[in-house]
Amino acid sequence: MKKLLLFSLLVLASVVTLTACGSSEKKSSASSHSTTTSKSTTTKTSKEDTSENKSVKEKVKQTMDGMSIEEKVGQLFMARVPEANQIADIQQYHLGGYLLFDRDMEGKGQSDLKQIIASYQAASQTPMFIGSDEEGGTVSRLSRNQIVSPAFESPQVQYQTNGWDGITQDIDRKAQVFKELGIQIGMFPDADVSTDSQSFIYDRTIGMDAAGTSKYVTLSVDEMKKQMIGSTLKHFPGYGNNRDSHVEIVTDDRSLEDLRKNDFLPFEAGIKAGADSIMVSHNIVQAIDGNRPASISKPVHDTIRNELGFKGVIMTDDMDMAGLADFISQEEAGLQALQAGNDMILSSSYSTQIPYILTAIQNGEYSEKQLDQSVERLLTWKANLGLI
Repeated sequence: MKKLLLFSLLVLASVVTLTACGSSEKKSSASSHSTTTSKSTTTKTSKEDTSENKSVKEKVKQTMDGMSIEEKVGQLFMARVPEANQIADIQQYHLGGYLLFDRDMEGKGQSDLKQIIASYQAASQTPMFIGSDEEGGTVSRLSRNQIVSPAFESPQVQYQTNGWDGITQDIDRKAQVFKELGIQIGMFPDADVSTDSQSFIYDRTIGMDAAGTSKYVTLSVDEMKKQMIGSTLKHFPGYGNNRDSHVEIVTDDRSLEDLRKNDFLPFEAGIKAGADSIMVSHNIVQAIDGNRPASISKPVHDTIRNELGFKGVIMTDDMDMAGLADFISQEEAGLQALQAGNDMILSSSYSTQIPYILTAIQNGEYSEKQLDQSVERLLTWKANLGLI
């Protein structure tokens, strides 16, 4: 009897032990599976991220590999839409983009403008930037020509009416209109610091000090990135209360210390937020380069690259403005703008500037290495905006 009882207890103990072992093995197996799955997911995510980054680089490389020197030089030009031969010039000069002005919209509706923009893209081997000055208020070509209604208000009005929410709501509305029409670049936000209501640039700015302007710029760039519309900080190194370089050569006498403590701050904020591009003014900035307009000054562009650490696209202001046109010939201005460090030229004189630049490349005055660097930046921007 005792032997039978002892045997029963031994059997029961064995069953419990086996059950416990089985449970432990299951837990171990589940834990192992979880770890494997986690590693697999992490590896997959990492591969996807790398693939996404490669995708832009590969698109850019593939596009560049198929380009001739002439096609690359054409990419450097955001041209004012010519009055005639709009399609022919896209194909002849391989233009990187068209900037719309009032004459391109006058008397037209949204559907008309959309069709015209589509015809430009259809004619171009490489998708084009389509831009329009849309800061709001006094500078909005879509509003002025009643392509949009109600009109895009100025940043100051937006802020006074609805605070910072008004700024983001305005950008969201612009994004919807841009996408409908086929526009990618609105040539804003204005990063100039101006608190003097009598100054030339004041109405186009947020009208605040450096801190307020920096907040406006950061908010704008963030929202534009979300909406996939190109951002342009302008007009480096900051207009301040200077006169209008649209109509005359302007000299800025402020010290470099003043610029660093005040006017550079919104540009630095925009760069930190991930701004796509910076537009350089035609003002002669004595503290950086007193010999030539900022738009064709290498020291000014070196400041943007080396001091501010900007890696995106640098562009000139409109080359037809008197602040530059009265200083130098258009052909030489185009070349000097590239030599100074611009990636993109805003111009209506591309038909003479492009051959002049091609000759300069042949003569070793502008290197293919620098050309490729600029084209790579421009195509990367296009890829990020979904154009290529």
